[in-house]
Amino acid sequence: MKKITLFLFYLTFLFSINIVGQVKKKAVRFGNEFTSEKRSPDGHIRCATDEYEAFLQANHPERMNREQFETFLASRNKSNNKDYLNEINSEAGGIIYIPVVVHVIHNGDAYGVNENITDEQVQSQITVMNQDYRRMAGTPGFNNNAVGADVQIEFVLAKVDPNGNPTNGINRVNLCQAYWEMGTIDSTVKPTTIWNPTQYMNMWSVNFGGTSADLLGYAQFPSTGTTTANTDGVVAGYSYFGSQSIYPAGNFSAPYNQGRTMTHEVGHFLGLYHTFQGGCSGENATAGDLCADTPAVATANYGCTATNSCPTGASDMIANYMDYTDDSCMNIFTVNQKARITAVMSTLTGFPRRKDLRTSNKDQAIPLFATDAEVKIENLCGGSVQPTCTTPNPTSPAKSVLLYNRGTSNLTAATLSYNMNGGTNYTQNWTGNLAPNKYALVTLTNSTANGLLTVSIASANGTTDQRTTNNTATKTFGTSGSLAYANSTSFTFNLTGDAYGSETTWTLKNQAGTTLYSGGPYTDQTTGGTFPLVTNQVWNLPANGCYYLTVSDSWGDGLFDGTGQGFYTVTAGSTTVVNVTDFVASGNPNNTLISRVSYFTNNASLSTDTFSLLEDVSLYPNPSNSFFTINVPDGIERTGKIEIYNNLGQRIDGKSIQSESDLNVNVSSYADGVYFLNLTIGGGSKTLKFIKN
Repeated sequence: MKKITLFLFYLTFLFSINIVGQVKKKAVRFGNEFTSEKRSPDGHIRCATDEYEAFLQANHPERMNREQFETFLASRNKSNNKDYLNEINSEAGGIIYIPVVVHVIHNGDAYGVNENITDEQVQSQITVMNQDYRRMAGTPGFNNNAVGADVQIEFVLAKVDPNGNPTNGINRVNLCQAYWEMGTIDSTVKPTTIWNPTQYMNMWSVNFGGTSADLLGYAQFPSTGTTTANTDGVVAGYSYFGSQSIYPAGNFSAPYNQGRTMTHEVGHFLGLYHTFQGGCSGENATAGDLCADTPAVATANYGCTATNSCPTGASDMIANYMDYTDDSCMNIFTVNQKARITAVMSTLTGFPRRKDLRTSNKDQAIPLFATDAEVKIENLCGGSVQPTCTTPNPTSPAKSVLLYNRGTSNLTAATLSYNMNGGTNYTQNWTGNLAPNKYALVTLTNSTANGLLTVSIASANGTTDQRTTNNTATKTFGTSGSLAYANSTSFTFNLTGDAYGSETTWTLKNQAGTTLYSGGPYTDQTTGGTFPLVTNQVWNLPANGCYYLTVSDSWGDGLFDGTGQGFYTVTAGSTTVVNVTDFVASGNPNNTLISRVSYFTNNASLSTDTFSLLEDVSLYPNPSNSFFTINVPDGIERTGKIEIYNNLGQRIDGKSIQSESDLNVNVSSYADGVYFLNLTIGGGSKTLKFIKN
């Protein structure tokens, strides 16, 4: 029998702590390590949590390994630690409520189509987890096993968002990509969308693809420290998210269509391990899942066939949520598994983002109004149109916003007010019929410029909106609507790449297509991270020319190896004409050549004058409660003045501009409200509206 060790934590993974950075990229990719032994008979990868934890530990040495974790928990499980034991005992009779945000990641599909799953499908997943963790009678989560336990945890979709506004706990984000692999979920999806992980349990519904195409889900284990806070949560493929029995109209894939993928992954998030961890040697106190009431299991079970895989006399607990069986035959957490979860969630164990969740109030509703519209700006798929040598001043596609109803009455009409870069204000009327927490996609007709888009709710249901804190949204599309320009013939190039320099090449050509400079491939490094490939290389370029730099990656992921992200710049003195920090791609087959092209010029006739450049001046963040930064395009001299007026037209502040640092404006002492900033710079002037909150 397994030794009962309630508060020890087990971390045994398939890879050593040094795997990432000691082998070449082709062996490091999430998904490439999924051998046939990891796949179900139908070819699915039920869970990648072990592989993910190995990856995290390899890239974050400060993250606890197995021995450290066990020692840490054991130190809080001393018989003389009365405070800790009293807390555990008192918690045994109480319910822990965990606020949840579900990030529905899609690529522009209509509501309910493919990965843009409906609110009802999301809600069905929360329902399943509550049935399973509460062992609810009359539901598929009930069992009459003698060691079956009500874990006494309930999950509640958040009712308050990070800005203090009402929400239904579902955050829809169009990230403009058809599918995602684990590496780019970690580097892009999670950091881009995560809500404060000390206040919300973050769940992501995504479309897995590429090397992760057959994956169902994975989770991040509890740990001390904050270095992995911006990736903490659980992820599942959208067709395994929710229950078809509860919501038959959803997008599901049998036999993993009853919501148990997330029940399983949340178990990992709360500190549980696979029942088959350690195989038959899991009978030992130092192996297995460290729960005495889950019999040792030789290997993962699939389907729903009963078996006895270890010589213990006890049959495998194939109904346990922490095995790999089909959704339909899972229905048990045990008493010891409950004790482990209780220990991890205790406020005295010291696990940030677990103990904090139990005291979060984001699941508690705030007062609602009858009329409350909210606006969010949609990402622009394909990005802003980049200026080129032949089109130095392009227009950008029209922008769209999500108009939400956060009121208790249906939203039937709204007026939107918007501008680009603080310029002309336009209004656009919308009519329809939105029930509470539903949304409409509205395309803004006069929004084809690059720069800062500001959108506000001018009215809702023909009257003043009763909540103003969610009425305004801003987003920057591109940094300039014109070709990057520098009055110089000497440019400096810097390139920092990932550890796989042999995949990186670049060329600089003039408008006629003649190669002027080139470089790569470079030497691979033996450790992960980023490395300088080109340092302060000077390019002497003829005046009155237009040039384009092409940086290529032969593997298909850009300047990213799972551990570090590269970047490159082209500068002329204090003017930056190329600054690329996001050359990252996902979903390409291995050995796919991909490129990023950047254009710039030293031909004054291809650039624009100061007054045209001022159209692209913006300030951010807006609203703000402390500082604003004025974004001034390259090509405008950084001298002039700033004057600030209140909404009555009274001048309340001002300063001169002598350098880049003077473009930072401290408004922390201002009263909340609307203000106007008049910028005089480079011989031109522009007025920008901002909100202090």
